[in-house]
Amino acid sequence: MIVVTSNKVAEERIAEIVHVIEKHGMQAHISRGEDRTVIGIIGKADPVLAEHLRQMSGVEQVVKISKSYKLASRDFHPANTVIKIKDVEIGGDELVVMGGPCAVETPEQIDEIARLVKAAGGQVLRGGAFKPRTGPYSFQGVGVEGLIMMAEAGKKHGLLTITEVMTPEYVDICCEYADILQVGTRNMQNFDLLRKLGTVQTPVLLKRGFSSTYDEFLNAAEYILAGGNSNVMLCERGIRTFETYTRNTLDLSAIPVLKQLSHLPVISDPSHGTGRRELVEPMTKASVAAGADGLIIEMHTDPDNSMTGDGVQSLFPEQFAKLLVDLEKLSPLLGKTFNTKKEAVFN
Repeated sequence: MIVVTSNKVAEERIAEIVHVIEKHGMQAHISRGEDRTVIGIIGKADPVLAEHLRQMSGVEQVVKISKSYKLASRDFHPANTVIKIKDVEIGGDELVVMGGPCAVETPEQIDEIARLVKAAGGQVLRGGAFKPRTGPYSFQGVGVEGLIMMAEAGKKHGLLTITEVMTPEYVDICCEYADILQVGTRNMQNFDLLRKLGTVQTPVLLKRGFSSTYDEFLNAAEYILAGGNSNVMLCERGIRTFETYTRNTLDLSAIPVLKQLSHLPVISDPSHGTGRRELVEPMTKASVAAGADGLIIEMHTDPDNSMTGDGVQSLFPEQFAKLLVDLEKLSPLLGKTFNTKKEAVFN
């Protein structure tokens, strides 16, 4: 249930409304928009409380939220959530690009790629230290050493870092070294992991399960939000369909739908969404046109020999740099700004 008031209502009056809610054993969550203040009620509110609130001065309306996800709902939080990490804001006017390899391989590899991501204008270095693979004999990542390598490369080149966390036991160590934690598609409904992520404040990029509905996706985000971590991003990374030409089918409609249903930032992953290098550029641009707040793009200096075998979807550094130049031109047309602090280091 939510209580809607005008922004002209005095803070003292809002405090009184919150007091009434809490007196009934409920939790109140305040969200201020441009014209309205929404007070969300967390818990099972009885009709007596609803009627009491309707009669209070300053209350415009009391609305019951029928969606199973409350905290992730735009009804509950009308204004867009903007996640600020150091000097980068995700979900606001700035288009954020996360670039790097599927997996961290060596210190030299991740350092060179970090240099190239920064040079092209990217803000976040991506790379997996732990890799969930379909086959048990595939490369599984280098573990904690990879976290350290990436943290050092990010710090050296002035980039934020994002890495995948696979189990609740590794959340704390990943928080120590990474700025953003990624939940992969296979773990979207790993509820023990989601609950653990709700107990930390490190931002989380939650990838959509490859066979998940929007409702299931947002309910997964709800687990993290309900635990107390409000720094959640939604990532559309492609879904499984009957088509076999592409690795997945990037659901572009998910971007505007999720932004309509939820206040959380939406990121697009055209690399996993297509699985084909030649399709990453057009689907990146289409994602921005659809309203994405950011992109997470695979880039490797030697993709054909990457240890994960996913090189077919990784851009070469020159392709990555050219794509970001195009995004700099495209972004203003779509109401976004893009980082122009690039360094001409491509030889």
